[in-house]
Amino acid sequence: MSTTPIEGQIHGGGEHHGFGHGHGIAGHHPVRKVKHYLLPNGRKVHIAQSPEEAEHLRRRLSSIKPQEEFDLLLHGSPEHLDVLRQVQSHRRQRQEDLRQQHGSIYDEIDNVQRDLEALSVELHNLTDHDVNLDANFSKYGYSAHLRTKDNAESPPSHSGHTTPGDHTPHSKKDWNEELYNANIVTIWKRPVVRQYFHKGLLWRSSQKEEVMSFELFVDLLFVGIIAINGDKASENPTGLSLLRFSITFILSWKLWSDLTLVVSWFESDDIFQRIAVLFDMACLFGLTTNVVEAFDHTYSQLIAFYLAARFFAVIYYIQISFLVPMVKAFMIANAVIVLVPCALWIGTIYVAEPQREALIWVALFIDIFGSVLIIFFVRGFRRVNQRWHERINELFDFFPAVNIEHRTERTNAFVTLVFGYAVVALLYQNKAPLGLNAFFGKAILGLIQAFAFNWIYFEIDGTNLFQHAIRRAVWSSVVWVGVHLPFIMSFVLSAAALSKLVIAHDCHNADPESLSDMYIPKSEAEISHGLRWFYCAGLGLALAFMAVISMTHIHKEIANQRVKKRHRLTVRFAVSIIIIALGAADSLDSLRLIGITCSLVVFSLVMDLYGSSCAGTSVFGPRKKCRYMADCKLKRKDLENAVEKGLRFDLEQLAEQQKGEKGMMELS
Repeated sequence: MSTTPIEGQIHGGGEHHGFGHGHGIAGHHPVRKVKHYLLPNGRKVHIAQSPEEAEHLRRRLSSIKPQEEFDLLLHGSPEHLDVLRQVQSHRRQRQEDLRQQHGSIYDEIDNVQRDLEALSVELHNLTDHDVNLDANFSKYGYSAHLRTKDNAESPPSHSGHTTPGDHTPHSKKDWNEELYNANIVTIWKRPVVRQYFHKGLLWRSSQKEEVMSFELFVDLLFVGIIAINGDKASENPTGLSLLRFSITFILSWKLWSDLTLVVSWFESDDIFQRIAVLFDMACLFGLTTNVVEAFDHTYSQLIAFYLAARFFAVIYYIQISFLVPMVKAFMIANAVIVLVPCALWIGTIYVAEPQREALIWVALFIDIFGSVLIIFFVRGFRRVNQRWHERINELFDFFPAVNIEHRTERTNAFVTLVFGYAVVALLYQNKAPLGLNAFFGKAILGLIQAFAFNWIYFEIDGTNLFQHAIRRAVWSSVVWVGVHLPFIMSFVLSAAALSKLVIAHDCHNADPESLSDMYIPKSEAEISHGLRWFYCAGLGLALAFMAVISMTHIHKEIANQRVKKRHRLTVRFAVSIIIIALGAADSLDSLRLIGITCSLVVFSLVMDLYGSSCAGTSVFGPRKKCRYMADCKLKRKDLENAVEKGLRFDLEQLAEQQKGEKGMMELS
């Protein structure tokens, strides 16, 4: 096979009409991506790992051998698959020819080769090695349409659109080198796309995307935002309060969601990024300080802070469109989709109620579903006009993708805040000598209820995933992201109402004088009709929306499962309907109402736990004793001498002698 001087190329010897490298018989070598093939007709085909590398190779090959004709394909493309099938068919035919020509000699060589490969794989599995992809990769379901850039084999990118990895797969860390491998803080650096779609493939960095500390700091602000919105709505539980709660909560959610999305799309990790996050937090803080009096005196201030954050996002999108040209069309489209509702928000300041509501909800709809509209706009042109479809595909050839691990962790963190608010809202202060009364009982029932919700969301619906909703399909991704907003709003509304029910003295053994002085005025002798509906409807809808979220995932099948997932979710929907209907039961006092709803939620939890177990197996787990295995770094010579002399090693002494990685014990 003729060779082309490409950086990182693997050379082979002999007659090769396929891979650009031969088999190593002496030992095991890590598999590397093939750089080029030679087709049976003699035409050479080069493979590029990314569009940037393809353009780089095209210029380089044209300058080195301008007379030579070649094909340049993108790794993972349909054309690449066709070439692989051609080469595979040719190699199989060549293999059969050699078998017929050499007979038993060929079979003997083939058997020896198979034995050596099996031994090499076994030796490789017994050695320590790093994993370049993060461990959460398989947690959310592997997709055949996902490609990971292998930085160890790709040539350096000149576009700044790749994220370098620290180590190649199966390589050992050099701890002395790690000592001088600290991160450097920069004031500003060009943003890098973490992952993007291109021609139906998802290209993503091999590095793990971790939640940044400033993202968790932003979540701390939302603790107060959730409390202010929920408490304001429960003070006067009417339809108008529900409407206003929805508006102010969605505005806060939108700013949080956009910040999470931008951090997931682009990696910059500089001082400018943190200043931008601080500006968004200031806008969010200013918006929250105007929530309580928003529809009486401070509406213009509320919208002004929201618009400041939105216009800042427009500036950021336009900046990204110039700094990262590969996603220019998508970022400009996002900037436009932000400006349209901004015009409507400005109009709401000068329009009186109730005409203002129409503008508000149209603007909210565009804000929430704007990015989704862009995706369906691009995909919808396939059925409208072929010429326009090709033009749109050319413009949106690249667009950023959501990192599933990061998005899931951020959403889980927000849901945890919501569950935490439900617990904090239950707290009250007691001044009775013995505080075991109806107030305490209602608070404990509310605590059990919140714990059950947390259990269902994280440990039942969020585990044993074969395919996450975001990776499953476009529709499931849209539903998963979209349903979380009404789920969170419903639960916050229910938790806020529950905080009022806990200190109500409409039941037996609930003397308001046993409460501290600050809670006595808040204790009501009768539960209002609106408060019942806020609590029951919010709790029931939250349970139903949680079932919808579970439906968007594909969970792993369990052998001999007692109750199938679809039947368990049917029971959950039925329970949610019953809880919602309890809002009309005016004869129930607060203690009995909370007790019934708590019992129904726990019943749904028990149904999921029982149904997801295996028939014929013990619910107490295996009875076999657990075995612990350890790997210790020892010199072979010392180990052989100890075995010959019958000595035993002292693990504490070994740990003192071997520092760093060598003194580590790994239990499995």
